Amino acid sequence: MGPKLGILGPNMEILGIPPPPPDFLFKFLVIGSAGTGKSCLLHHFIESKFKQDSNHTIGVEFGSKVVNVGGKTVKLQIWDTAGQERFRSVTRSYYRGAAGALLVYDITSRETYNALAQWLTDARTLASPNIVIILCGNKKDLEGEREVTFLEASRFAQENELMFLETSALTGENVEEAFLKCARTILNKIESGELDPERMGSGIQYGDASLRQLRQPRGAPAPARQSCGC
Repeated sequence: MGPKLGILGPNMEILGIPPPPPDFLFKFLVIGSAGTGKSCLLHHFIESKFKQDSNHTIGVEFGSKVVNVGGKTVKLQIWDTAGQERFRSVTRSYYRGAAGALLVYDITSRETYNALAQWLTDARTLASPNIVIILCGNKKDLEGEREVTFLEASRFAQENELMFLETSALTGENVEEAFLKCARTILNKIESGELDPERMGSGIQYGDASLRQLRQPRGAPAPARQSCGC
């Protein structure tokens, strides 16, 4: 597994002050066929630069970043999965309890686009039927080599109730927006009551305990204080 990547609050670690806890933690997946640029998308999102020496992911790699979404701080815990068939049995075990996913194909590869239906089925079967997925047509910078049109991918997204963006891990175009758009949709569903962070396997956790208390029904009894067993 690769090293954990992360972003801390400005100067907080240097000063020895721990950053405040995020309001929420969301479990994310990055899925799709090998060679679509999944690891490069994650690296650009976290480091804001292109990953020059990218090899195929072996198994699963992990990255995290705290972002501001609609006035709330959200820590995205992102699992970047290998796209090669020989790792599928390993990577599928990481799907469980994911709240959101980037489903990635390469706009210059018809083969990676044709595989999307299987990846989508895996995500909705193994993670959750309610998982929030954004379809990402990566390598937008290679327009001259395009094999998949924007229109047909957009139609696929619409038919399967997915959000859709074309991205470039090289230039950074729409990379941050893809993660934020997915996170924003999850947050909206929490606020509307469609998603419940308390539900087992939701892929969502409260980072700030006060938010959990605010969501308790009015008049509900406070949780019993645990007695010390020492």
